[in-house]
Amino acid sequence: MVNDDAAAKARAKTRPRGRPRSFDRETALEKALLAFWEHGYEATSVADLTRVMDIGAPSLYAAFGDKRSLFEEVVSVYGTRYGSFPDRALAEEPTARDAVERTLREAAGAYTEPGHPHGCLVIHAAVNCSTPEVEQSLRDRRNANIAAFESRIRADVAAGALPPGTDAAALARHTGAMIQGMSQQARDGASREELEAVAEIAMSIWPRTGTHTG
Repeated sequence: MVNDDAAAKARAKTRPRGRPRSFDRETALEKALLAFWEHGYEATSVADLTRVMDIGAPSLYAAFGDKRSLFEEVVSVYGTRYGSFPDRALAEEPTARDAVERTLREAAGAYTEPGHPHGCLVIHAAVNCSTPEVEQSLRDRRNANIAAFESRIRADVAAGALPPGTDAAALARHTGAMIQGMSQQARDGASREELEAVAEIAMSIWPRTGTHTG
């Protein structure tokens, strides 16, 4: 929050200057990522961050800027390190159906993998977020994923891989809803196998060439 950031900056300025504490930036960034992933943006304070990152507030601001700047970097790293499976599926699979099926299957594994918080950071961090810029940034990322699926579905309709009457926008929105729902289910304790079963049911509604959609 803004007040949290301002208070932490004020405390940092009043502390006597000394030799900056040495720390590994990548390790500290990963610890911040896990904190935001577990608790969300709003509930993670600067004090929480300095504690889990094991650095002082002056070092945090010097290395990462303010809380929002740190979070933006965290989201970027998360997308590369943990959340890139939808992009890979879209790039590597021959059809939209194959890409979505792979995405949901891999989401079931990624969202329940041990060793880090369950679910998706981009989805969970937005819960109860009262910072408009952060909320909008996360919304844009989620909508960009849906748009990428819709573009691929439309291409398959044009190529004849999906029936002409396929509602690309609705099907892409359904995919986004499944991904977001699976994330929350994982947070609530659903297992990989349970989410894989959900993904299988989700794929059963997909139209196939030569079928009627309405």
